[in-house]
Amino acid sequence: MHPDCKSGENLAQKLYCIGDLKDYYHFFHSRTIKRSTLFSRGTHSFISMEPKVEWVQQQVVKRRTNMAQSNSIYFNDAKWSSMWYIHCNDNIHNCQSDMNIVGAWKRGYTGKDVVVTILDDGIERNHPDLIQNYDNEASYDVNGNDMDPMPRYDASNENKHGTRCAGEVAASANNSHCTVGIAYNAKIGGVRMLDGDVTDMVEAKSLSLHPQHIDIYSASWGPDDDGKTVDGPASLARQAFENGIRQGRKGRGSIFVWASGNGGRSRDHCSCDGYTNSIYTISISSTAESGRKPWYLEECASTLTTTYSSGENYDRKIITTDLRQRCTDSHTGTSASAPMAAGIIALALEANPFLTWRDVQHIIVKTSRAGHLSAPDWKTNAAGYNVSHLYGFGLMDAEAMVKEAERWKQVPPQHICVENADKQIRYMQHPTATGCTDNANHHVIYLEHVVVRITITHPRRGDLSINLTSPSGTKSQLLANRLFDHSMEGFKNWEFMTTHCWGEKAAGDWILEIYDSPSQLRSQKAPGKLKEWSLVLYGTSVHPYSFRSDKPRSLAETQPDDEYSEEYVGSCHPECGENGCEGPGPQQCITCLHYFLKFKNNTRMCVPECPTGFFWDDKKRCKKCSPLCESCMGSRSDQCSACRPGLYLVEGGNNCVISCPGGFYLDLGKSHFISLQKIPHTDWLLNLRPHVAVLSQTPPSCNECAVGYYFEEWRCVSSCSVGYYLAEQTTDNGDVQKSCQKSVFHSNEESWAEGSFCVLVKKNNLCQRKVLQQLCCRTCSLKG
Repeated sequence: MHPDCKSGENLAQKLYCIGDLKDYYHFFHSRTIKRSTLFSRGTHSFISMEPKVEWVQQQVVKRRTNMAQSNSIYFNDAKWSSMWYIHCNDNIHNCQSDMNIVGAWKRGYTGKDVVVTILDDGIERNHPDLIQNYDNEASYDVNGNDMDPMPRYDASNENKHGTRCAGEVAASANNSHCTVGIAYNAKIGGVRMLDGDVTDMVEAKSLSLHPQHIDIYSASWGPDDDGKTVDGPASLARQAFENGIRQGRKGRGSIFVWASGNGGRSRDHCSCDGYTNSIYTISISSTAESGRKPWYLEECASTLTTTYSSGENYDRKIITTDLRQRCTDSHTGTSASAPMAAGIIALALEANPFLTWRDVQHIIVKTSRAGHLSAPDWKTNAAGYNVSHLYGFGLMDAEAMVKEAERWKQVPPQHICVENADKQIRYMQHPTATGCTDNANHHVIYLEHVVVRITITHPRRGDLSINLTSPSGTKSQLLANRLFDHSMEGFKNWEFMTTHCWGEKAAGDWILEIYDSPSQLRSQKAPGKLKEWSLVLYGTSVHPYSFRSDKPRSLAETQPDDEYSEEYVGSCHPECGENGCEGPGPQQCITCLHYFLKFKNNTRMCVPECPTGFFWDDKKRCKKCSPLCESCMGSRSDQCSACRPGLYLVEGGNNCVISCPGGFYLDLGKSHFISLQKIPHTDWLLNLRPHVAVLSQTPPSCNECAVGYYFEEWRCVSSCSVGYYLAEQTTDNGDVQKSCQKSVFHSNEESWAEGSFCVLVKKNNLCQRKVLQQLCCRTCSLKG
C-alpha cells in the first residue's frame, strides 16, 4: 500500500505506523466494537476498495503465554511455604478453596497506609516481624495507663494472644524471620486492656483510641463462652461504638472486627454476646481447612463472614508471631479468624480509602462465597445471597473485595425504621411492617440488618429458642436452646440481630416464633411471658447498587442503515469480572466476578449467587437442581438440601418425598420427616395467632404403629402401661386392631386378684372378655 498521510486520514479517523515496517499502517475505527467475535465486513470492504490498498487484514486477539517458570509470589520468611491459608491454590498446596489473598497482592494491595489496632493483652512491639510496621500512635496500655503496650511476661506465656493476632495482620514480608501478614505493609498497633480488670471504662477507652488515626479495631474476646452468659457492651462502650461509627475515619466510620466466639462445646449461641450481635461490628466465624465446622464454633444469625482457622487435632492451624520473638504454627479458634479478616479489610481500604463502615459490610456480603464450606442450613435469601448460621455469607475473598472496592460507589444513607408491637396486648402478634413509608427519613425498602428488641420473663432462660421469618420467607434462628443456661432472669430489652435478610424488601408480614422446651433441669414448670418486643429495620430507601453511567447507553443491536456500532464506554455491572463488559447489564459481562447462568440461546448472565433451584459447579456455572429440590448440592434427586413447597426432606437423607415414610413423623416446624425413634416426650410450642400467644404442650403423635407395638394415647408401646389394658377392635373391612385403652378401674384394684385368679384368666385365654380384661389388665398385658 502506498498512501500519503492525507489519503490515510480520509480512510479512517486514526492512522498509525506498525513499528519500522515500511508502507504498513494500522487503522483504528472508533465505531467498530472492540473484542468483537464478528467479522467487520463493511469496514473491511470499504478499505479494500481503495485503489492504493494492496493488502488488508482485520486484527484479532491471539492467546499467548509467558514462558517464565511461575507467576507465583515467593517470600524468604521461614514459615512462608507452610502458610496454607494464604496460597493454598498453588502447585504445592492442594486446598479446596482460596481466600485469594495472593490475587489481591498481585493487584498491588498490601495494606499500605492502613492502620490496624489489636485490642487484647498487649503486643510485643519489638518482635522482628512487627517492629517495622509498629505504630506507636495506634497503641496504648489501658491496664497500666501508659503508652507502652508490651505484654506482661510470665512462665506460662499467658499474654501471647495479642502478639499472635498482630502477626496475622501485619507481620513484615521478606525479612527472613518467620511469617507474613495478610496486610504486610499496614501499620499495626496494640491496646493492652485484657491483662487486668475489664470494666466498661476500660472497653470504652480501648474502642475510642485515636479514631481519626486508626482505621480498623480487631477484637478476639467477649463475654464468657460458657453457654449460660448473656452480656454485652455497657453504656460507655456502646457510646464508643456509636461515636466511632459516626465520627471515626473522618466521618466514614471506624471498622470494628469481632470474633464470633468459641463456645460451641458449651452449646453457646453468639446471639447472647452483645458485641458480635451488634450492627456496628463485623462478626467473623471460622472454618477448618477442609471446610468442616470446627468443634468450638458458635452459630448465630448475626455472623457476617468467615475466614480459616483450626479444626480437629489433625487439621493444620494458623502460623503467626509469638512471644519472646518467636513464631508459632498453632494459633487457633475464632481468635485467629478475626485478625485474618481485619487484614483482608485493610487490603480493601487501601484499594479505596473512602469506603464507609457500611460499604465494607456490603462488599463483604457481595463477595463472600459458600464454596466448599459444609453446613446443613445453607439457604438463598430473596436477594440471591447464600447465607448460613455457621458461616454468614461464606468465606472471604480478598481479590474480589479489592476489585469491588476499586469501583465502589458509596451506598445511600442508612435509614432506621422501628416497628413497635401493640403494648396494650403485650403478646405475640404478626405485624405487617410498612418500612415506615409515612416517614421519608426512616423509610426502609432494602434491608441490611434486622434487630428484634425483646423482653421475656422465664423460669429457665436456656429452654427458649427464637426464630424470625422475613416477608420473603427467609428464616433466621435468633436463639437456640442453651443446656447450661439455668438463669431465671429471662431477657430484658435484649437485641437479637440477623444479617440473613440482607438485600430483601422490608415491607410485609414478619413472623416471630418463640419455642419453650421444658428441660428436666427446670425447677419451675410455670410458662414464660413475652412482655414486649419491637422490630428494628436498618437499610435504605433506594437500591444500594443503583450505579448509573454519566454517558448514554450504546445500542446493542446493529442499526439497519448503519454497519457500525459504538463501543460501550459506560460503567460495568458490579458482577462483571476484570475483563470489562460490552454494556451495563449483567448479561453483557465478558467474564463474571462470581457465578453465571447459561440460557438455551447460548447467552449468559452474571449473578452474585446461584438462585433458588440451582447449584454451582467447579466452573462457577449455576446448574439446575432436581425438580423436587428447592436447593441442592447436585443435580440428582438424592442431593437436595431443601424441598419444593408441598414436599418434605427425610431426616438423615437428601431426598424429597410427598408423604411420610414408615417409621417417620412430619415435623411441620422444619418441613422434615423425623424418625419415630427421635420423638421427644414433650415439646412446648408457642402457637402464633394474631394478637395472642398460647403456650401448649403438643407432642407429635403416631398415625400407625410398627408390628408388635400398640397405640396408647398418642404413642406406640410394646406393652400396655399400668392402668391400661389391651383391647381389640374390628374395623369395617374386617381387620383386627389392638390398642391400649385406659382402664375404668383404678390401677390398684387388680391387687386382690393378681394371684391365681388373673393367672388362671390369662392361662385359659379369657383376657379377651372385656370385664376380665379390665379387671386383670396388668396380667393380661404381659407377654407370654
